[in-house]
Order: sequence, then C-alpha cells, then structure tokens
Amino acid sequence: MEKNNFPFFPDDFLWGGAQAASQADGAYKVDGKGLNSSDIQPYLNGKSNEEIQRLEKSGMTLADVKKNIKDNKNYYPKRYGIDFYHTYPEDIKLLSEMGFKTFRTSLDWSRIFPNGDDQQPNKEALNHYSKMIDCLIDHHIEPIITMNHYETPVNITLKYGGWPNKRVIPLFERFAKTLLDWYGSRVKYWIVVNQINMVQIEPWLSVGVANDQYENIEEALYQSVHNQMVAAAWIKSYAKSLKNSEIKIGTMVADGTVYPFSCKPNDVILAMQQNRMQYMFTDVQFRGYYPQFALNYFKEKGDNLEITANEMKIIKNNPLDFLAISYYYSKMVDSKKNKCVPSDTSENPFLDKSPWGWAIDPQGLYNSLSQYYDRYQKPIIIAENGIGMYDKIENNRIHDEYRCTYLGQHIQQVGRAIHDGAKVIAYCAWGPIDIVSCSSQQMSKRYGFIYVDKDDEGHGSGKRIRKDSFYWYKQVIKSNGKQI
Repeated sequence: MEKNNFPFFPDDFLWGGAQAASQADGAYKVDGKGLNSSDIQPYLNGKSNEEIQRLEKSGMTLADVKKNIKDNKNYYPKRYGIDFYHTYPEDIKLLSEMGFKTFRTSLDWSRIFPNGDDQQPNKEALNHYSKMIDCLIDHHIEPIITMNHYETPVNITLKYGGWPNKRVIPLFERFAKTLLDWYGSRVKYWIVVNQINMVQIEPWLSVGVANDQYENIEEALYQSVHNQMVAAAWIKSYAKSLKNSEIKIGTMVADGTVYPFSCKPNDVILAMQQNRMQYMFTDVQFRGYYPQFALNYFKEKGDNLEITANEMKIIKNNPLDFLAISYYYSKMVDSKKNKCVPSDTSENPFLDKSPWGWAIDPQGLYNSLSQYYDRYQKPIIIAENGIGMYDKIENNRIHDEYRCTYLGQHIQQVGRAIHDGAKVIAYCAWGPIDIVSCSSQQMSKRYGFIYVDKDDEGHGSGKRIRKDSFYWYKQVIKSNGKQI
C-alpha cells in the first residue's frame, strides 16, 4: 500500500463494485426465466483472444439467433454465470467483508418479463430480486440498479425486430415502471441502459438487432438508441411523479473519446469529430436536443431516423440526473489510418496492453471524467473500471498485484479529477467476483477480488477464494482512498 497523491474523496463516497445479471446470475431454467440476448452467445472454444473479439464485433445473423436458441451441442456460459442467483447471500457477505458501500447489478428483463411483451410480470422473479436488494441493504450496501444490461428478451428480436421498432418502447416502459413500483422506495440510483453508446461496437447485445436484419444497419442502430432515450425520458418522468421519491435516473456510456495521434491538424480535427459523436449520446439526454453535427452525420450517411416532436419534448423536459461511465482503456485516431467512423481507432504506441489488447491508461480516466463533468456538471458514477487478467492459484492463494497496481493507478486519477472539481460520487470496480466475460464469454478473463473456481467450459466447484486484491481493496475502502 502507498499513499495516494490525490486523496480527495468525500466522506460519503460510495466505494464498491459492479456486475451484470446476464454474466453472473445463471439459473436460466429457474423460476420461468426467458432467454435474453446474452444467453445465446456460445463460448468459442479453440479460438485465440483476437479471433474471439473479432467474431464478437461482427455480431450475429438472424439465422445464428434461431440456431443458437435450439443448440444443444455448444456451451453457453452466460446461461450459467457463477450461479449468483442462488449464491447471492454468501457473495454479498464477502462484499460486505471488504467494506463495500455500494454494489451495482442489473435486474434481468427476460426473467421479470420472459418474452418482453408479457402482460403481467413474473412474480417469482420480482420476489427473488426483492430479497437480493434487501440483502444488500441489510449489509449497508447501497444498490445501484441497471434496468437493462444486455438482457433484451430474444422474443423482442424475433417478434419485433429489436429496439429499432417503436413498439418496443412501451414494453420496456412497462418493465421499468414495474421495477420502480416494486423497488423504488429502496433503490435510489437507476441506470436505464448499460453503455448506451456501445451499440456502435456490440449491436446484438445492446439492442437485440441481428446484423442482417435491416437493410441500413447503421440507421437501425441509431434508431434503437433514440428509442432507448425516449424510454429513459419517460422513466424519468414517471420517477418524478412518485410521491416522496428520491429516485435518481441516469444514463451510462462506455468512454469512447479518443486522442489525436499527433498535433497535425488532420489528427486533431478527426479526434474532435469522433469525440463529438461520442458526446452526442449524453448531449441529447442532458441538453434535450440533437446537436447539429449529429444531424449532419445522419444526413451524410443516409440514416433517416424517425424522431417526432413529441418524443423530443419528453426528452427535453426530462433531463437525466447523473452520468455513469465505464472506463477500461483509452483510444487514439490517426488521420492517415482512420476515418470519422465510431470505433475506427489505432493502437497507441505509448501504452502497455492487457492480454486482450486493451490499452492501460490511468490518466485517460482523469481526462474522461474531467471532460464529461466540464461539459454537463452532472454527478458521475464510475460504473465500471477494471482489468481482465489470467489468475494463477498457488497454494490456494491468488497473488494479483497487477490488479492492485492497475486499480490503484486509476483510483489515484479519480482523486485527481475530484480535486479539480469533478463531482464523482461512486467508484464501482468491475466484476468484484469473477464472472463470465461479456465480450469473450470466458471465465479465464478474470476481473475479481474473489476467485470463482470455474473454467471457460463451466467445469469447477464454484468455490470462492479471496485474492490478494481482496485485502488490498478492503484497505483502500477503509482509508477512503488515502492508501492505495
């Protein structure tokens, strides 16, 4: 442990961690759950990390969706997760032992409304999540709940064509209303959609759209995002209508802002243009209108979105309350290699990388937090931050000083941002208990402070083992970030 050079964390700062029901809960045949977008992603056995990530980015065809629903040969890791559905009492006790002040997780849409368009919610699922939330509160852990963390029911894709269809908006609003009615008195912080801008990189998971389902796929994806933002504004409006409500409704982005490769004007301008299209997602939800550069982009690309005056009115009248950010790595653009297309980036030669090729850039978090807060002056929750690594068990111990180093460097930059005026209210380390990787379906890509004895093909006892980072993070929390 060493002293943090920027120990500027308020006394009520929320230290904790985050996961998703789709990666942790498992129990896909329990209590009437339906299949969601994550449940039909197979583990790609025998592929390299690079091949897995490339195939994941290519998405899924409609034929793939239908085939995977019926597939009995391949292993689908997210259907099993780490069985958090059953182990949550013991797991939450471990988080409490570390001193967690908050825990972010999601409530699976496909468990509460198995088909997405059911007239009535699944009471078994509602009761289950009620007990889980009570368990968190009993351990003095503030719940942060995501309404949709890559859990769109598969029926929404097959019957409605996914989120591009405006008929999905009231279906999701019904789900959200159910959540607020059931849990609104106990849960203050709600994130409507996980990483709303990741539609650019993970369209299948984000909006339940197969990559051959629409003639103009980019138009369909941006229409999906617009529809999600309309739903979020309605949810904010509904939350305001509840008596004595302290509910806060937030949006979430994965940091997608980029650096220019050099000070050459072409590099600087390309970075500015790409960053504008990243800020577009939050501009709409905090400022209440589409910026002209976004409208120009849609027109130039031939993306004709259906945006009505009434929809923009509800968005304008219901700006969201806070911004949640996930941050893992920074990105860079080179005007000789890249174009003004989301996620078209180059490797930064000045940064080290994780085994999955993710650049390690703690100062990038300071940059992102500062830029977003300067732009909106909205409270910020760091909803995800972490590093996926291979962990090795030695004499029933996991020595993961590399994780402590990565997280410590990033936490120091959070303190720096707070010192410079950014109102950051929470830090959620990603995957405090090892879970199935979102991008690669691997268990071997581990983020946690707590090891789960399970391999990429689902074999193992499921036993939990405290890593060295468990005790390190416990001291970070106890010192309120002064010792990292």
